[in-house]
Amino acid sequence: MDLGPVDRETAALARLHLSKPVSFSIIGIFVILLVGALYFARSFFLPVMLALLITLTFSPMVRYLRRHGVPSAVSAVLLVLVLFAFLGSASLYLSDPISQIISDLPTIAQRIEERFAPLREPLRRVMSASAQLEELADTAGPAAEKVVVAQSGLAGWAANALGGLSTTLGATLVLVVFLLSSGDLFLHKVVRILPTLSDKKRSVRLVHNVEFEVSRYLLTITAINLGFGAAVATAMWFLGMPNPLLWGAVATALNFIPYVGAAIGVGATFVAALITYGTIGPAFLAPAAYLLFHTLESAFITPLILGRRLELNVVVIFISLAFWGWIWGIVGALIAVPILVVIKVFCDNFPGLAHFGEFLSGTPPAAEPLNGEE
Repeated sequence: MDLGPVDRETAALARLHLSKPVSFSIIGIFVILLVGALYFARSFFLPVMLALLITLTFSPMVRYLRRHGVPSAVSAVLLVLVLFAFLGSASLYLSDPISQIISDLPTIAQRIEERFAPLREPLRRVMSASAQLEELADTAGPAAEKVVVAQSGLAGWAANALGGLSTTLGATLVLVVFLLSSGDLFLHKVVRILPTLSDKKRSVRLVHNVEFEVSRYLLTITAINLGFGAAVATAMWFLGMPNPLLWGAVATALNFIPYVGAAIGVGATFVAALITYGTIGPAFLAPAAYLLFHTLESAFITPLILGRRLELNVVVIFISLAFWGWIWGIVGALIAVPILVVIKVFCDNFPGLAHFGEFLSGTPPAAEPLNGEE
């Protein structure tokens, strides 16, 4: 049978086999371009990623309400309004203590320098150059100029960061409304393309399983972190630390960052307690309480509620934190682990990606007998 020119070209492309070096080069170029796009177009990709995570979290709830007669658009708007009210009220309440801390930063820096002065003495003896720089920095005029410049620069940075975060959250919530309102529109379009009825049923089941597992994880871990923040706030209030609710909010956000968040929280509470109490002994109470609650949460509460199925590889977690923190800053570090969980759930539900999901898992593989052993 004689093939037409288009058919012959298609057959020739089908027989084209690229060598391994060429294939790896193409994949490497694609990865580099993708990373560059994520970095330089962060103002576009960050709201999209946040919106997708929030949509995966609340899609089962919207679907449940739709089965009971509530339109998807109505439930989506209500959910977004609840999120906006929660975030807005928290921002309004925490804005005053944050502004006060920013304005008091020069005084706080001076107190930190005074508290840690004994630790600086050995370094002065070893590094004579450091001593000379200290003598130059102790003059009144330049010191005052430094404080003004630092305070102004930090205030400007904080204003720019808060403005950018507000814009990102606004764009995210608007996109969430449209994604949740569309319901299963995109799923129906994908199912319509599939050839057989069994493929359609399997695809719907897989998508619903992924949505359910991701939603369960994100909602559960958010509830656990809120409980952890409430416990930290209560402990800070009981110990007489200033702004206990701010400490609770910070602890809730930092608990989304495994390992690193706990280290930052413990270190920050120690410095703040040292400034507040003035002596080393009582200053250890606040970080000890923080570390105690974190140990209880990470070692007992979270494994008991979520189980071991979604446990992740520690090395992969640190790589993900470093990568997304470099790409998208603090927000990227906060969502690094949720992104990993979404990827792992997808891999666990698709047989072709099971090996990659096993690589992401933190559970040790089953022991296999060596050659010659039964």
